[in-house]
Amino acid sequence: MAGRTTAAGRGGTPGGPGEGSGPLPAVRRVRRLLRPDGPGRPEDRARRRLPLVLALAPALLLGGFALWVLYGSAWLRVEAVAVTGEEVLTERQVLRAAEVPMGEPLVSVDPEAVERRLLERLPRVGAAEVARSWPHGVEVAVTERKPVVVMVQNAPDGEGGGSGDGARGRTYAEVDEEGVRFGTVAERPAGVPLLVLDLDGSPSRHRFGEERVRGEAVKVAAALPDAVRRDTRTIRVRSHDSVTLELTGGRTVVWGSAEGSAAKARSLSLLMKAAADAGRYDVSVPTAPATSGS
Repeated sequence: MAGRTTAAGRGGTPGGPGEGSGPLPAVRRVRRLLRPDGPGRPEDRARRRLPLVLALAPALLLGGFALWVLYGSAWLRVEAVAVTGEEVLTERQVLRAAEVPMGEPLVSVDPEAVERRLLERLPRVGAAEVARSWPHGVEVAVTERKPVVVMVQNAPDGEGGGSGDGARGRTYAEVDEEGVRFGTVAERPAGVPLLVLDLDGSPSRHRFGEERVRGEAVKVAAALPDAVRRDTRTIRVRSHDSVTLELTGGRTVVWGSAEGSAAKARSLSLLMKAAADAGRYDVSVPTAPATSGS
């Protein structure tokens, strides 16, 4: 009589159904997850994403509206440009150089780009600040360079670079405290000394170069007290170590080199108070100033 095959021998469980009556427990769990009505079906995933979409929708709508207001609407567009700080320059010159795009969205205006255009196109501008002024304006503030000396740029034939004023056809180049030549004027500004470089035959022209000598002379002019600068008609430079101030009333100041200009300026102020009638002041050695003439 053939022996019976037990349920355990057929891969089932003792006392359970026969062979093929059901998969193992692990297999059954996998199948449940893959059933169409299981927890991973697309409908369930969509339901889980719905609250997130609903939460983000207002932010997306608000962001889109904000972009439209900034770039697409007519509400925030450039309608006016306010200019401040101009003195010699005119408002029209500043506006032309700034080239602010009128009628364009205000947010599209690049303040730094406008500032660069002003500095590149207007040498007289030493600094510029540009800012948006919501909802419709742009503010442009310029700071013009101030001349500390002027130089004869164009003189009638035969006049050279002398210290005379009022010559017909003469123009002056303005130089600021940094040695930058930034403008040309037909009349010499009041209270600004005339810088004359008498370097013909001077070794300083070849040793230092005219540009450096001019820069040293500018340092002297910038160090002068305001009262002395107003009285200074000419700063005459014959070499790197020979700078002389020609004042009103025929007075002169022997300055020497540009080194120690701050100390020399202090010494000159005291010396002029102590010897107001002197005709010649020497501060080339500021610790031992001297006067002569009367």
